[in-house]
Amino acid sequence: MANESSEIPAVAVPKVAAAGDTRLPFVPLPGTGGGWAGFKVRAREFFRQTRLDLFPLRHWLRGYTRAQARDDAQAAINVALLDLPMVMAYALVAGLPVKNGLYCAVTSTILGPIWASSRFIILGPSNATAVLLMSTLAALSMTPEDALVAVPVLVLLVGFFLTLGALLRLDSLVQFISHSVVTGYITAAAFLIVINQIPSALGLHTPKAANLVAGVRALADNLQFADAPSAGIAVATIALCLGLKRWAPKTLPNVALTIILIAALTAAVGAWAVSHGILWHPEMLPALTPGAWHPTLPAFDLQRLHQLANGALAIAFMAMMESTAISKALATLAGERVNTNQQMLSLGLVNLANAFTGGMPASGSPTRSTFTAGTTAGTPMVSMFSGLIVLVIIVTLGRFLAFVPHPALAALIILVGLSLIHGQQIQLILRTTKSDAAVFLITFLGGLTYGLDSGIYLGTAASIVLFLKKVSAPQLVEIAFNDKGELTERDTGSASETPEISIVHVEGELFFGASELFYEQARLLVESHRHKIIILRMRNARHLDATCALALRDLIRLARTRGSDVLVSGASADLERVFRNSGLMDTLGEKNFHRIVPHNPNISTRNALKRAQEILGTPKADITIFTKPKPPENPPPPESTTVSDPGSLPPTA
Repeated sequence: MANESSEIPAVAVPKVAAAGDTRLPFVPLPGTGGGWAGFKVRAREFFRQTRLDLFPLRHWLRGYTRAQARDDAQAAINVALLDLPMVMAYALVAGLPVKNGLYCAVTSTILGPIWASSRFIILGPSNATAVLLMSTLAALSMTPEDALVAVPVLVLLVGFFLTLGALLRLDSLVQFISHSVVTGYITAAAFLIVINQIPSALGLHTPKAANLVAGVRALADNLQFADAPSAGIAVATIALCLGLKRWAPKTLPNVALTIILIAALTAAVGAWAVSHGILWHPEMLPALTPGAWHPTLPAFDLQRLHQLANGALAIAFMAMMESTAISKALATLAGERVNTNQQMLSLGLVNLANAFTGGMPASGSPTRSTFTAGTTAGTPMVSMFSGLIVLVIIVTLGRFLAFVPHPALAALIILVGLSLIHGQQIQLILRTTKSDAAVFLITFLGGLTYGLDSGIYLGTAASIVLFLKKVSAPQLVEIAFNDKGELTERDTGSASETPEISIVHVEGELFFGASELFYEQARLLVESHRHKIIILRMRNARHLDATCALALRDLIRLARTRGSDVLVSGASADLERVFRNSGLMDTLGEKNFHRIVPHNPNISTRNALKRAQEILGTPKADITIFTKPKPPENPPPPESTTVSDPGSLPPTA
């Protein structure tokens, strides 16, 4: 038999990027020199490698026309009218004054488009980040005064984590968070939003609760002190908002209209009550004066940084996930692409700015971004225009906030919280698989019991653990040729008079989690007296690591001590690199290693069979194929003929 090296010439397979990987190859920069010029060249190359742009807005400003500006300005008016009541509500959700939400909205919408990748995304406060901020501050048992000092530091940490994540290209981490985790978190957040806003709707002053039990206990202890006028305002607000939503045109800013009408109604009823000597004292929002907004400087100390780091990381994680999800969804509908890493950089830099302008953590707002996509907006300038409109409204009309009753805004927040509970999605998740149901329940119950940041971590950990359990549990079924020449599942107790060649299809992830089970299943083949040659067909094997390499080495040594041998076929360039770097190639031997031939993947297995016959010294050998078990509903394997000569091996091998 001819030597295999003469039959299959060595082919150098160039390493290519994995599907979906758009990173550019690194090219050394000779002669960049030192000083400012050299720094600029190195910085430009670094951002090229990370696919980040420090001023992507310039691409939209080139050729920006008056017609585009008019369309963006018209859309910005509607976005600003939607933005105003919502950002105030999110500030109250977080347990902060409404001015923190307004300042965050102005800073985020004006600065966000400078670095953003999506033309639809509107940055600012969101339900997810607001309730997570509330949970973080409540878990630390901070007083309102301490919270106002701590928030700038926390926002700075959020911005730092997001900016660092963009520089390290960590946007791909989002794909490891299952939809069950997100749904579990949002559902838990909805319950916490409602339980924390009911006291405000009733005119009560209770501390924000980090979990459901604490919130219910606080409400029950103070329910006897509820204020009837405040409760009446809350009920009237809910009825008016639902009525406008049902009967008014969808183009109208129903939330803003509700606040204006309730403010007018409250003022009228209050004047009537006072004239008749009726006690009337619902709490109003504080007025904003033009000089009230001034830069803030985060108060650093190691103890505060240590306290806030965990919550800041959770908020940064949620902001990245929320912004990525909405930007991808809107880009897909518009037939566009979005750079999620660029979007993370935008989030990071905006939050860094918010730390110094008195804002709260910013994220990509699903509601306002989706609303923007449905307007005449054509460029990211709509976000800037809306921010400028909100700024003008704050400066000129901020004092009129004193006419808005606090219970009315709390009632609107309760409606928003209830709208976050999606019964159909929850039902689908609970019915799909046990893993999805378990992850949802762990996230949901963990968020209600231990706080939302803990719920995210618990759900993510459970999702990853269950995923690893699935990918690290390979199963093999023994397939052989029967007397009729058909491929059927072999009875493991059957005996064979001739030495056997076993072809094992190794598929999936060969990382540390799968190493022990892979070794144990392969060891059973080695210890069987009839399996003399084991061919590991590794065409679909991925991510071989050191743990699995050591398991393969032990398997080869065990086989040879028992008079058997191990061969490898269908090996990719990446797999060959690991074999050589780990020294596994020296243990296996070059003759027993068969690389995949791209234009005909089955050639490597054919040559491995020839090498097996060469080792056995006989042209006759039974061939057994091991593969994954197939579901019962699948059709049986195709029929073939009995194989004794590798030259007649059917293509399916």
